[in-house]
Amino acid sequence: MNLILLGPPGAGKGTQSERLMDAYDLVQLSTGEMLRQETKLKSKLGDEAKVLMDAGKLVPDDLIIAMISGRIDDTKGAGVILDGFPRTTAQAEVLDQMLVDKGMQLDRVIQIEIPEPEVIARLTGRFSCAKCGTGYHEVFNKPKVAEICDKCGSKEFVRRSDDNVETARSRLRAYHEQTAPILPYYEAAGRLSTVDGMGGVDQVFARIKEIVEGA
Repeated sequence: MNLILLGPPGAGKGTQSERLMDAYDLVQLSTGEMLRQETKLKSKLGDEAKVLMDAGKLVPDDLIIAMISGRIDDTKGAGVILDGFPRTTAQAEVLDQMLVDKGMQLDRVIQIEIPEPEVIARLTGRFSCAKCGTGYHEVFNKPKVAEICDKCGSKEFVRRSDDNVETARSRLRAYHEQTAPILPYYEAAGRLSTVDGMGGVDQVFARIKEIVEGA
């Protein structure tokens, strides 16, 4: 099983990806993480990507596909969840061809939808333990004991400077601009499903699971 999981920042993609990986023995392939690892390892692909990124240029599709292809080979037959790729119709077409060449296919593209006010509420209420980094939310995920970290007992917490309303709206606009081009492509192919992202983690996962198992 091979999936793409889409959703605006704060929609719970990370949490749901973890659930999917555990339930279906999938491997998450994040293009951002792959680029960081390849540059850290100083591989040939990583060196090429670093030169481009240092110059402020986009990493071309062929390099991204080469990295994805290599990681899929490393999974030894496990299914994958793609994160961060594709973002254009051209990239989607290249990805489809690469999977066909490997005797694979993309089974389902799942978009988690939540209203804009909810996106903003989720992003602007986040904070974390200054000592161990455990994440919390002032509404959805408070420490069990107020102002004390559940994990390490620290009383010091921090917030990201960019977790504010203006930045949240900007990130939401960027998401819609980046994902809008590929939605018609996958819809026309009959592979796009949309899930209501409101409710508890278990509720949302049950909706996703129903789509995945019906794919």
